[in-house]
Amino acid sequence: MRVLITGAGRAIGAATASELAAAGHYVIATARDVRLLDPLDVAQRLALDVTSDESIAEALRHAGDIDAVVNNAAINGGGPLENFSIDELHRIIDTNTVGPVRLLQHMLPAWRERRSGVIINVSSVSGRVSSPLDGPYSASKHALEALSEVLHYELGHFNIRTVIIEPGYIAPGMKSIAKDDSNPAYQQLRKELEGLDSKVTGPDGRTGPDVVARAIRRALEDELTPLRVPVGADAELILATRSQLGDAEFESLMRTTIGLTW
Repeated sequence: MRVLITGAGRAIGAATASELAAAGHYVIATARDVRLLDPLDVAQRLALDVTSDESIAEALRHAGDIDAVVNNAAINGGGPLENFSIDELHRIIDTNTVGPVRLLQHMLPAWRERRSGVIINVSSVSGRVSSPLDGPYSASKHALEALSEVLHYELGHFNIRTVIIEPGYIAPGMKSIAKDDSNPAYQQLRKELEGLDSKVTGPDGRTGPDVVARAIRRALEDELTPLRVPVGADAELILATRSQLGDAEFESLMRTTIGLTW
């Protein structure tokens, strides 16, 4: 299959590009900074900014026909919503949520006419379970989950599959963007949340991006893949627990697990 991957310059995107190429797929790796793609042994490396229609159109012109897309490009960012920059919130949502839709709008008319295609949207456990001080990123992924579910219903009629990949805490993750720590009123909360990932991943630590890459490859190749695929022991545990408990019960368990008194 000819597969286009966004955000392929590092972590999950780079691991997925390598995994799919090794499996014999024609991989078109893309990133805003095409230099990040140099280490990848793939068929094509293209610059692509998912926040720009012009950039998308130019990349697709060079990419040619595409059978599947892995929407992985994302940025993080967090802090108390009380004073979080609205401009930064817009930037996060534009990249993480609107970006995949913007790209798909360029691709779907042709896919609909030929009645085939696979959409793999990389979400997160944060797309189902929100954490304090992680609101902007969680919001972007919650919205991506909703839009992905809509795509599943709208496009299945045209034999276009949609899969949501839900990784837990991955190492290494996205490029680190400093969180807004400027409001001293939330200092205690920040302190209580230090080391959160180690509290929920257990003694084996974070899941590696190669595990996510394998899950993406299986989703790409297996037509029976369900709509949502949690990846990593932490994601599986958190999401299974959340589905079994009400809001109050889950909050109580979460507070106990991470030692949250706030």
